[in-house]
Amino acid sequence: MLITSLENNNIKKYLKLKQKKYRDEEKMFLIEGEHLVREAYKSNRLYDLLVLDGYDFKIDFSYTNASLNIMKKLSDMDSTPKVIGIVKIEDKKTNLGNRIIILDGIQDPGNLGTIIRSSVAFNITDIILSDTSVDLYNDKVIRASQGMIFKINIERRNLVEVINKLKKQDYVILGTNVKEGIDVRDINVKKYAIVLGNEGQGVSFEVANLCDKNIYIKMNKEVESLNVGVATSIIIYELNGGLK
Repeated sequence: MLITSLENNNIKKYLKLKQKKYRDEEKMFLIEGEHLVREAYKSNRLYDLLVLDGYDFKIDFSYTNASLNIMKKLSDMDSTPKVIGIVKIEDKKTNLGNRIIILDGIQDPGNLGTIIRSSVAFNITDIILSDTSVDLYNDKVIRASQGMIFKINIERRNLVEVINKLKKQDYVILGTNVKEGIDVRDINVKKYAIVLGNEGQGVSFEVANLCDKNIYIKMNKEVESLNVGVATSIIIYELNGGLK
């Protein structure tokens, strides 16, 4: 089957997924490119698949061919992808793991994508986003994650509520402070949640007050601070055992 009309019911539905409102309503989002589609497929998250007419895409999944015009309309990339997937948004997990990242007001989609990718690399079990953080299904977040968005549990919750709940379950809540606290290399905890804040304002006062300890990365004094994506990657690398 070949779809050429923008009036096709499925295409009209999928075009709406470019807006957060409809992603939330439909519990689905768009992905572009072969790598992301294959990662979604391996994670059993792929709902539907569109392939550019004339392109031979090798995958064990039923797909529909679409015209170049359709693919261009659905895409947010400069160069039109040959494959576009429609992916299901998963429900929240009942129980969280022992290694959690909590993000308070992260705004840059590239930073969030980087944090997701590093979290999978260094064995973080869950990521909790504040209500004020960038949309998880922003196309730039998805691309920056390099498909790792399908390999880790990520939820949006009220941070004060979730932190208070974690404290009752004996998690150590680790705040981050550029100049004060404990060197991250000296921390030895097995059940923790690391709180990282907004790129400009840091962690909100209300959330910071709930932290049990503050940690920092020892670095050259000529550098005032690190990008939050870089800082998160270093912290979770060290907590994962570093070079041991």
